[in-house]
Amino acid sequence: MQRRDAIVIGAAVCSPFAFSQGTSSEVIGLDEARRLHESASAVLIDIREPQEHATGVAAGALLLPMSQLGKRVQEIPLQPDKPVLLICNTQNRSAATLRALRQQLGEQRYAHVRYVHGGMSEWAKRGWPMVKPSSPFKP
Repeated sequence: MQRRDAIVIGAAVCSPFAFSQGTSSEVIGLDEARRLHESASAVLIDIREPQEHATGVAAGALLLPMSQLGKRVQEIPLQPDKPVLLICNTQNRSAATLRALRQQLGEQRYAHVRYVHGGMSEWAKRGWPMVKPSSPFKP
């Protein structure tokens, strides 16, 4: 039996390359994601865990740890005219999260959501700006 406040994510992720390639309706490149986020044309949601956030986040990103998603899913904006971009450390968890949202809560409801290929590890590798989280993790 599935809990209503739970979103099952990650059980099928066996390979680090399982989600490296997505369809155009699922994935967005890192350069485009940064451009959209910094121009306020999209909402960037960092689904890494608090200890990962502590290493630095993109300024203005919404911090929504994957472990809290079931309880906080209502924080994902549903306005289809403003893209939502999920980012994790690489793209494995954000791809799995996107697919779980669409499969379990509705393909159309989350059609405006994409995952960011490359993730925060590539963001940091490129030397792009990162800040310490401004607010503590919400349990």
